[in-house]
Amino acid sequence: MVTAASSRSVPLKDQRETPAQSHWQVSSFQRKTIQKGKLMDFTSTVIIPLLFGSLGIFGLFRLLQWMRMRTYLQEAVVVITGATSGLGKECAKAFHAAGCKLVLCGRDGEKLKDVVQELSTMTNHRKNTHKPHTVVFDLSDTKTVLNAAEEILKYLGHVDILINNAGISFRGTVVDTGLDVDKKVMETNYFGPIALTKALLPSMIKRRQGHIVAISSVQGKISIPFRSAYAASKHATQAFFDCLRAEVEQYDIDVTVISPGYIQTNLSLNAVTADGSRYGVMDKNTAEGQTPAEVAQVVLSAVGQKKKEVLVAGLTPSLAVYLRNLFPSIFFTLMATRAKKERKAKDS
Repeated sequence: MVTAASSRSVPLKDQRETPAQSHWQVSSFQRKTIQKGKLMDFTSTVIIPLLFGSLGIFGLFRLLQWMRMRTYLQEAVVVITGATSGLGKECAKAFHAAGCKLVLCGRDGEKLKDVVQELSTMTNHRKNTHKPHTVVFDLSDTKTVLNAAEEILKYLGHVDILINNAGISFRGTVVDTGLDVDKKVMETNYFGPIALTKALLPSMIKRRQGHIVAISSVQGKISIPFRSAYAASKHATQAFFDCLRAEVEQYDIDVTVISPGYIQTNLSLNAVTADGSRYGVMDKNTAEGQTPAEVAQVVLSAVGQKKKEVLVAGLTPSLAVYLRNLFPSIFFTLMATRAKKERKAKDS
C-alpha cells in the first residue's frame, strides 16, 4: 500500500538534479561566457582597430588628395569661357578662391568687368589670389576665337587649364527648324570650343602640360525630344574630346568631360527656337535643377583630381543614360511617349 508521503516523494525525487546535469549546466554557462569573452576580445583587438585604421587611412587619403588638388590649382592659369553668368561665373568664383590666375572670356565686356569687381570683393587673404584678366570674343566667330587665343598666350605665356563652358540651348521640332539655326547652335557649342582648344593645344603639347575641360551635358549621352540641335552639338562635343583625350595622353595632357543635368541658369531662357528667336521661358526642370555653385564645386574637384569624365545629374537622368545603353528599345519608347505628351501640352 502506497502512503501519501511516499507518493509525494516520487516527484520530488524526479525534480532533483543529478551531479552530471548540474555539471553540464555549469559547463554550458562557462562555455557561453568564454565564447562571449572571446568575441569581445576579437572585437576590441581586431574589429575596432581595423575600423578606426580604415577610417584613418581614408582620412589620410582624402587629405593627400586635397593637398594634391590645392598644389595643382595654386597659381594655375585657368581660362573660362562663358564667364559672365551661370555656371561660368560660379566656376570663376571657385577657381579664383583656389588661387588660380583667371582669364575670363565672354561676349559682353561690361559684364566681365562686373564679375572681376565681384571677385575682388571676395578675395581670400589666406590664398594668393590674382586679379583676373578678361578677353571679349564671340565663340560663334572662329576668327575672333583665334585672335582671343593669341591674346591669352601673349598676356600670360601659357594656359594650364582651359574650361570650355560657354554654350547655347535650343527648343523646337526637327521639321520646323531651319538649317541656319542648327548651324548657329553647332558654331557656339561645338566649333567655337574646338577652335579655341586647337589654338591653345600646341603650346600645351610643347610644355607637355595642360588640362582641357569640356562642359557637355547629359544630352551629350542621350537625346530628348525637341532638343535636336542642342543634343547633336553635345554629342559631337563628347566624341571630339573623347578622341582628344586618347591622342594627347602621350603628352601628359588631361581631358575632362563634365556632363551636368539641369542647372538653375538662364540657359532655357536664352535658348533659340526653330525660327531663331529667343525661347524666353524658364523650364520647370531647369528651375528645379542643381545650383550653379554646386556644379562649379564638382567641376573644381574633378579638375583637381584629374578625372576623365563626371556625370552630374539626378537619379532619373542618370538611369536614362544606362537605360539607353542597356535597353535601347525601352528608352526609345519612353522618349516617343514623352514627345507625344509635350506636343499635346503645347497644343492644348
